[in-house]
Amino acid sequence: MTAIRHLELHVTHGCNLTCESCSHYSNQGHMGHLSLTDADAWMGAWSSRIPLKVFSLLGGEPTIHPELPAFLTLARRHWPDAVIRIVSNGFFLHRHPSLPAAMREAGNVGLYVSIHHPSSEYFKKVQPNLQLAKSWQRDYGINLKVYRSAEMWTRRYLGSGADMQPYRDQRPRESWEHCVARHSPQLFEGRIWKCAPLAYLGMQHAKYGLSEDWSHYLGYQPLAADCDDAELNAFLALEEESYCGMCPASPDSFELPLPFPKARTRSNDA
Repeated sequence: MTAIRHLELHVTHGCNLTCESCSHYSNQGHMGHLSLTDADAWMGAWSSRIPLKVFSLLGGEPTIHPELPAFLTLARRHWPDAVIRIVSNGFFLHRHPSLPAAMREAGNVGLYVSIHHPSSEYFKKVQPNLQLAKSWQRDYGINLKVYRSAEMWTRRYLGSGADMQPYRDQRPRESWEHCVARHSPQLFEGRIWKCAPLAYLGMQHAKYGLSEDWSHYLGYQPLAADCDDAELNAFLALEEESYCGMCPASPDSFELPLPFPKARTRSNDA
């Protein structure tokens, strides 16, 4: 069987932050939780075919999901040897007092707290839950990593909502080479997608009605679970393709606004 380095799963699409140009469109007002039944079916369709090195539970913000700890049990049953990661912004860790025990029970689980802004205002708000996570590390021996993800962020698209536009560089090889998520395929609707911007683009189109400029990218076909071994191996080996052209050919850096919805509204009004 062909091993895959990393696979990601949205347990929820909603997020409490509105980080500009979020590659998962979690700043676009999407909602909805993944059911444990669907998650079990999606994982089960692939777990006998693809050994995983790392399986990440994220979103959106995964701690918004009230049943987050139960996803650890599912993931461990389907991939006994994988590293499981919970990738969270940390603000709602206090909603899950059973999470550290579930992490210890599942084994080989890491909590990755992603810092989405460098300001003192941001750290002041998240600090209580950072301290909570450190207490879990001390009392339960969980693997905790706090990292400043915003330092690596670049734009994935231009604008937002119905006005969102793809880049027009049309140099997909360069786009792929500069993509920080080029090894982060998504498990969504039971199929495997090349990346988050492609996986959740249809959801964005359904909500906002994107322009014709997105037609090619909306036609992307993910890998279905009934694929044969040749199709599976070809998918896993593929690097750049025309769909990579939706993202910039060179990193488009920007100064990230505070990602709190009210703070962004005040900033926009000003």
